[in-house]
Amino acid sequence: MEINERGFSKKALEDFDLIDQAVHHEDQQAYASLMKRYKKAVYYMILKMIRDADDAEDLTMEAFAKAFKNLHRFKKDYTFSTWLFRIATNNTIDFIRKKKLKTMSLNTTMSDDGGNSVTIDVEDDDNNPQDEFIRTQRIEMVRIFVDKLPAKYRKLVQLRYFDELSYEEIAKELEKPLGTVKAQLHRSRELLYEIAAGKQKHI
Repeated sequence: MEINERGFSKKALEDFDLIDQAVHHEDQQAYASLMKRYKKAVYYMILKMIRDADDAEDLTMEAFAKAFKNLHRFKKDYTFSTWLFRIATNNTIDFIRKKKLKTMSLNTTMSDDGGNSVTIDVEDDDNNPQDEFIRTQRIEMVRIFVDKLPAKYRKLVQLRYFDELSYEEIAKELEKPLGTVKAQLHRSRELLYEIAAGKQKHI
């Protein structure tokens, strides 16, 4: 891997350029490029933690939404991938705590594209005072984008993210087949990705 004098790989430097374009020039393609680079890696990292494909897709969308909302705060002291993976990891740990899931080892060390270790640490404090604040932040983060969705998807997202119903509960609530609910939620996530990347013109 090619490393420059500052210790960053070529890919990391390209990410910095994309971030500059996105933040300072409102370049929507730059957001899309960052998402394309890391969406799959973030998804599989989360999937290793929770072993549920549907929840992993939800959490991947949330991670990018939060990252893009806070992109102007990113400092080039470390790689974008390290920062993004930490956002995704922290959000997923919050989900795990809340759902009290039994997961595979959470002290696994992941590596970003620069070879830097990203350690996942979980405290066994069920009454962490930050949990409710983090949950509120997650809801607000997603709510920013929901109003831009077509009306037929808003109710689905409301039930899934805000009311936190399962797919089966949503199907019962809306009197729709489970397969239809999953398909429409998948589509709503794709639309939320596009909105997060600034592609409102496609919505």
